[in-house]
Amino acid sequence: MNDTVSREFVGITDEALDDLRSRIGVRIENTLEPWCYEATRDNIRHYAHGIGDDNPLWCDPDYARNTRYGGIIAPPSFVFACNRIVSGYVGGLPGVHAMFAGCDFQWMKPIARNAEVSTVAYLKNLIEFDTRFAGRSVQQIYHVDFYDQEGDQLCAADTWCFRTDRDIARNSDKKYGDLKQGFKRVYSEEELARHYALYAAEEIRGATPRRYADIEVGDKLPLMAKGPMTVTGFICYVQGWGGLYVRSNKLAWQQIHKHPALGIKNRFGIPDCPERVHWEEEMARRVGAPGAYDYGPERCSWMSHIITNWIGDDAQLRNLYVEVRRHNLEGELLTIEAEVTGKREDAGRKLVDFSLVAHNQDGELSARGRATAELFHA
Repeated sequence: MNDTVSREFVGITDEALDDLRSRIGVRIENTLEPWCYEATRDNIRHYAHGIGDDNPLWCDPDYARNTRYGGIIAPPSFVFACNRIVSGYVGGLPGVHAMFAGCDFQWMKPIARNAEVSTVAYLKNLIEFDTRFAGRSVQQIYHVDFYDQEGDQLCAADTWCFRTDRDIARNSDKKYGDLKQGFKRVYSEEELARHYALYAAEEIRGATPRRYADIEVGDKLPLMAKGPMTVTGFICYVQGWGGLYVRSNKLAWQQIHKHPALGIKNRFGIPDCPERVHWEEEMARRVGAPGAYDYGPERCSWMSHIITNWIGDDAQLRNLYVEVRRHNLEGELLTIEAEVTGKREDAGRKLVDFSLVAHNQDGELSARGRATAELFHA
């Protein structure tokens, strides 16, 4: 199939895959510089605001001082800002597009203000697929462990990307159909008002304890809104999370000079980063998407947001598993649903399990997953 495609980019080759397989299980030394080495007040706030989360436990030191933590802590998904690999910046296969596709997190300890975060990372697995979207594709799975300055483990994380052939994806109509021509919808004031009403009704549980005894299997959490998807919103996430390839002037030149495959020429003939698929419709279409789209880690962070809003301060998110199923395109709306699927006690811990699902304005599946939280009040 690859041989019949008009080539603009490098495809997936056996030689490159063999080289990548040789790295499985090998600790990655000299990992790329993270966006955040420390969970400072500003770093925490920027990340929280980047996902649209105004929980005072993350953002208000005066409020957080009176909680069990004695000060602000970071939202659980802040770990995305503390390691590039966990965020989908994967090695190997130069010139082959990477699309973040999911996460499996386990948190051991809250991320306290001013925690100094260090990581250990390795390639966990490679799985080949023959997809209808882009032909031969590879699921590239990494594992990252996070530690604070005391040596305590904060989080263990698996995340994965799909590496796809840009040229095949661009010429395929099997995933997006009519949307290949771009997302054209214009919303009425009434449609937007219905969506914004979910924001107006959003409740942060906060200091009011969520008691384990009061929870029933089948309880539904309030519907959560995200969007409308705009380039402004995507850039807000980058401000908190830190896109690796988002660099300017000399630093942009240094990056492309060192890694020429990153420099994909724009309409002016200027080499620019592949990350501009998130704000430049032209580039998004060149890799097979109908238009500019959101970040995968952003979506996972939204799925954690609905849980932390509901459980309140006297509880902790312990596990989050998310599968990203499609792009959220510029102009789309998103709603997230969550439901209690189980409750159990394990070694004295009171645990509550949740199912999660996100749909766009047309009811199409955007993401799905599951989560577990520990409650501290019987």
